[in-house]
Amino acid sequence: MPTRRVNAFESFPSSRHRPGRRDEEPESQWGAAASARPATMGMPMAAYPKELEREVALRDGARLRLRPIRPEDQERLVAFYDRLSRHTAYQRFFTVMRRLPPDWAHLLANVDYERRLALLAEHGPPEAPDLVGVARYEPTDQADTAEIAFVIQDGWQNRGLGTLMLDALLAAAEARNIRRFRAYVLANNARMIDLLVRFTNVQERRMESGVTELLLTRRPAPAVTGMGR
Repeated sequence: MPTRRVNAFESFPSSRHRPGRRDEEPESQWGAAASARPATMGMPMAAYPKELEREVALRDGARLRLRPIRPEDQERLVAFYDRLSRHTAYQRFFTVMRRLPPDWAHLLANVDYERRLALLAEHGPPEAPDLVGVARYEPTDQADTAEIAFVIQDGWQNRGLGTLMLDALLAAAEARNIRRFRAYVLANNARMIDLLVRFTNVQERRMESGVTELLLTRRPAPAVTGMGR
């Protein structure tokens, strides 16, 4: 049986089995886990993995850059959350908060690049790109298993970005000896469940209180247009 979820930007800890009410204040969703911190907090941070930076092209020709998150991305996470529609926020986070708490943005922007990792998708000029997607994994109590979650800004959905970010995240995890992944998705989020079923190898699937839990492994994606990989 899996342990309690780790606090991830795209996966609220108290919402695994109970989707929250819309427009809840953040304290009502974050408070129960406010004292919980990922096991890697306080451990030495690995060097920034520049090898994970890459340019990608979507099927419509749009070009974006994928890169690991950095501590200075904290404020960008807050602004990114503000740009999400209510529907996307609820589908991804199981609740809609009025804001992303700054202390959580700080936590989520600071990873060790080994047991905790987040990838960003950016579009626009390198000096001032727009953040349009976030994918991350967080540790579980099993060294070879991580919990994954990601969110794509509304205007960039249904363009293939989710598939690219999923494979990039799982490939990065495999390079760090993480072979299995858990995902928690609202049962009515058929599009997300379909993406995971089509592009990964699902080993277990169960549903509880309107949330589908998947245990999966990576299925290498077909070659895509990209540079710097």
